[in-house]
Amino acid sequence: MDNEKVFCMRLAKIYDLLLNKAVRKGRTQEEVNTVICWLTGYTETGLNEQLASSVSYGDFFRDAPRLNPDRTRIKGSVCGVRVEEVADPLMREMRYLDKLIDELAKGKPLDKVLRKQ
Repeated sequence: MDNEKVFCMRLAKIYDLLLNKAVRKGRTQEEVNTVICWLTGYTETGLNEQLASSVSYGDFFRDAPRLNPDRTRIKGSVCGVRVEEVADPLMREMRYLDKLIDELAKGKPLDKVLRKQ
């Protein structure tokens, strides 16, 4: 799938996929929301407003209030692609979120997922 198709997908659809992945592995919606808010700078209310709107996944990241500066500490692979090597900056932000949700779903403690020292 090319990047533009992903950028145009509705945030709510992607959110449901991410949430279901984490919940199937015993994590909570609150934890998923915490991860998303940590990465993007949205408040819980802001995230819920975005989910209720028809915002695209690309615009969700483009309009993020404050991308977390610690996100560059996220390393590893998602679907065989190293997140730190993704050339397109917008796609890299999306891959960061994929990686964080993967780590959450694999049982990693929330403090470690959020790169707390």
